[in-house]
Amino acid sequence: MKKQAYSSVLILVCFLFLLLSFEVKAQTCKPSGKIRAKKPRSGQCTIEDDPCCCKEVKLYTTYKCSPPVSNLTKATLTLNSFEAGGDGSAPSKCDNQYHSDDQPVVALSTGWFNKKKRCLKYIDIHGNGKSVKAKVVDECDSTMGCDAAHDYYPPCHNNIVVASKAVWKALGVPISQWGEIDIYWSDT
Repeated sequence: MKKQAYSSVLILVCFLFLLLSFEVKAQTCKPSGKIRAKKPRSGQCTIEDDPCCCKEVKLYTTYKCSPPVSNLTKATLTLNSFEAGGDGSAPSKCDNQYHSDDQPVVALSTGWFNKKKRCLKYIDIHGNGKSVKAKVVDECDSTMGCDAAHDYYPPCHNNIVVASKAVWKALGVPISQWGEIDIYWSDT
């Protein structure tokens, strides 16, 4: 009788393991396509001036999705100015406004932005041994790029949280290290 119970439990555990494995595979985010970089107009983004610019004719991966969101979603934090004349170059998609670099605001990769469903909501960001609450105001487009509308920058990766200077300061990251760090985030 004990062997039968043990066998039943073992079968149940194996079934649950397979079910969870399938669930994880179903949630993975695969590339949705590729785009070819276009030649920038004269005076716009060039590799000589900015190594982040798209390289003409190179193919860049695009994503319509992002990794699943959890209580601690792993991401890469990057830096952006959301002010008029800043890196973003246009008002934020959520409220059509510019935001001060002194405000903790972020843009999320397309999948996490979720068709504006996170607009003006707050997320908790954990990194460098500290945490900060930041408002989602924009999208970091993972589906398009390398054209005039995106200032000839590549599409965002699918795991990006683009943050204002206020977020970097709140996390206590030395200015000399601003640019890109690994972080975790969650909805508040």
